[in-house]
Amino acid sequence: MAVTRTALVSGANRGIGFEIVRQLARLGVLAVIGARDPKDGLAAAEKLKPEGLDVPVVALDVAREGSAAEAVAEVKRLYGRLDILVNNAGILIDGPGGFKSSLFDLKAETVRRTMETNLIGPIWLIQAAVPLMREQQYGRIVNLSSGAGQLAEMGGGYPAYRISKTALNALTRVAAAELGGGNIKVNAMCPGWVRTDMGGADATRTPEEGADTAVWLATLPDDGPTGGFFRDRKPFAW
Repeated sequence: MAVTRTALVSGANRGIGFEIVRQLARLGVLAVIGARDPKDGLAAAEKLKPEGLDVPVVALDVAREGSAAEAVAEVKRLYGRLDILVNNAGILIDGPGGFKSSLFDLKAETVRRTMETNLIGPIWLIQAAVPLMREQQYGRIVNLSSGAGQLAEMGGGYPAYRISKTALNALTRVAAAELGGGNIKVNAMCPGWVRTDMGGADATRTPEEGADTAVWLATLPDDGPTGGFFRDRKPFAW
């Protein structure tokens, strides 16, 4: 009998995270919506029911210490396993000016809040999830990064967000190296500029397009890559 994989997606009540849950569920994965406010998660789950997709919800506030461990423990209690972790939750709060904001206007509080959500939250979730993955000798961890975090083409603007995504890429490499060449794979991906609350209405990609590479990485075969950075299912420069 084929194993039913279980996935936890953070920040999945809207945007790219919601679409990742939808696409995983269509593939037969038991995809769990992680949402800071469970009411928002339940409202999102209701939107999938007309498609015949019944997805569960757990409370998950990646910026609160202890929440990651609680969410992973709840998934284990309900389903006995966790095969896939998608670190999707993220914020872009640089200001003033959003995408045009300058390093020279950057406030310490902005950096702190950004790093708590975009970096420390994924660290806590990886720490909580990996012991379960080691038990079953299988795991897929996907970190939603950004081209804004590329060192190869680093530019100005929205500095806290850029720095947090560069750090998330480093986390990807460190986690992959420490987990070695077994069947727990850790990769980062860039969804591109996606029409979400964060990306805005002028963005060039749909949530469906933005989610595709994350879903591909979440369902990699045993001989798939680890420790990589991808866009459109192809390697992307660090």
